[in-house]
Amino acid sequence: MAFDYDLFVIGGGSGGVRAARLTSILGKKVGLCEEYRMGGTCVIRGCVPKKLMVYASKYSQDFKDAIQYGWSNDESYRHDWALLQKKIEDEVSRLSKIYSNNLQKAGVELFSDRGVIIDENTIELKNSGRRITAKHILIATGGTPFVPDIPGAEYVMTSNEIFLLKEKPESVLIVGGGYIASEFACIFNGLGISTTQVYRGAQILRGFDQDMQDSVSEAMVNNGIDLKLNTDVSAIEKTDSGYCVTLNNGDVKTVDQVFYATGRKPVVQDIGLEAVGIKLDASDAIVVDEYSKTSIDNIYAVGDVTNRLNLTPVAIREAVALVDTLYNDKPTAMDHNDIATAIFTQPEIGTVGLSEADAVAKYEHVDVYKAAFRPMKHILAGKDEKMVMKLIVSAQDNIVRGCHILGEASGEMIQLAAIAIKMKATKADFDATCAVHPTASEELVTMKEPSKKYR
Repeated sequence: MAFDYDLFVIGGGSGGVRAARLTSILGKKVGLCEEYRMGGTCVIRGCVPKKLMVYASKYSQDFKDAIQYGWSNDESYRHDWALLQKKIEDEVSRLSKIYSNNLQKAGVELFSDRGVIIDENTIELKNSGRRITAKHILIATGGTPFVPDIPGAEYVMTSNEIFLLKEKPESVLIVGGGYIASEFACIFNGLGISTTQVYRGAQILRGFDQDMQDSVSEAMVNNGIDLKLNTDVSAIEKTDSGYCVTLNNGDVKTVDQVFYATGRKPVVQDIGLEAVGIKLDASDAIVVDEYSKTSIDNIYAVGDVTNRLNLTPVAIREAVALVDTLYNDKPTAMDHNDIATAIFTQPEIGTVGLSEADAVAKYEHVDVYKAAFRPMKHILAGKDEKMVMKLIVSAQDNIVRGCHILGEASGEMIQLAAIAIKMKATKADFDATCAVHPTASEELVTMKEPSKKYR
């Protein structure tokens, strides 16, 4: 049977775009549909605009620190929210256009439309009604914020709307304890907005190393964030003075905006999955095998819609593995182990591999190396905030199984540490590496004695 396309991709985020472009470069006929803007969550409403806001929010502290380094504070600094939002939107538009241009240069045919699967080889473009066929279909529709069903849920803002906010709020209440909630708490606080973060759990950043959780939580509170743990929202009411938020402990707080970051869910509605019987798991994510194949032989899925590890670089690597599997005669399964990530709180966290708790659960003998110190930059500034570094080692083979860093530039450092850990470097390899002085990162190769031993 002749098909209109060798591969048709539903979704123009990082994973879908990479798969489409690489496949087209190989000489295959490829189509891609995206109903909103090219670039997906990362470019449009995620990693890129968020990181730009992180940069913006850090200047308030930098200005204060600069005075202790001899800089004059004669000039009055004022933040222009509208200017920041405009410049972020300009950058997002630039990147989105680059995505489209690169796809077209590679020969991919683009459709500004929603793709709906009709049968295992047919997609209907919902707006135009056009039906097209493809030998292989790739679903890369990503994820979207989840907001629980509470009274007043219609008043909340999520990461989909934050970058469209026209006026700077004076106060905000953030609900959630994951990295998105915690990052935005730091962003708002750094921009001079009165910030309250509410989380129903005992500590933010559940699943991360305990020392990282405790240290960043303490730093955030010291920096002025009102962090309320073991607390949740019962109801939200719109009033003349803002939004009146009732907490489950009976407290009531009125703020200009309520921001929810309580998890994300796969985008699987209204794209025809039920028509072909594609299996979903309990969280409504598309079930795939190690090669990203769904329960239908010629239909695949990558990225957040599969809910494996929801990070942009992971979606891209899953897409590359899929192209190798389908078109390069090289069956490739994405390795989801030891993937580094950064949490852009203030201070930020870089992490890769096993936490202390996970290592102890997995290995009989574990050594933990930890250094907590005041970085040089903070000394003249008179700040007490500590930097924390940890190495987790399986003692029986001396292999470093985890690395966790809290402090400035930890996201940059963890990328390089991840190479060593992916290569199964031993603690002896770290010890044999000469330090770069004076840097904070030299602590990674100068920690000689374990702070804890599990035997």
